[in-house]
Amino acid sequence: MRCFCENKETYDLKVEGDVDTDPIWCNLCGCNFDIDEVPISDDLKEELMRWGMMYGEWIEWNKDTLRPSGNKLENKHNTMGKQLTEKVKKELGTKYKVRFSPSSSARMYARLDF
Repeated sequence: MRCFCENKETYDLKVEGDVDTDPIWCNLCGCNFDIDEVPISDDLKEELMRWGMMYGEWIEWNKDTLRPSGNKLENKHNTMGKQLTEKVKKELGTKYKVRFSPSSSARMYARLDF
């Protein structure tokens, strides 16, 4: 897949949720890939996009604070992300290295003093 790395192509990917992005990234240069460019099944693409849209549900965005059950919601999101990463690894095979990058924003919000 084409990215911003020196050789313009990567086989080192990460699955990571973030606000308003597709959840597959180059693990080296940080390029965010369009999910349609990732050579995985349409069903898995749909699962990944549904998971990605849930990113940040543990944050009360209007108040910029952690929701009361925020840590639990983020942990659930990370568990789902790990499971989806395993599916991506299986579908891509050994040509690609794929890792999961868990969210830690709830822990960051929990440390803030509002």
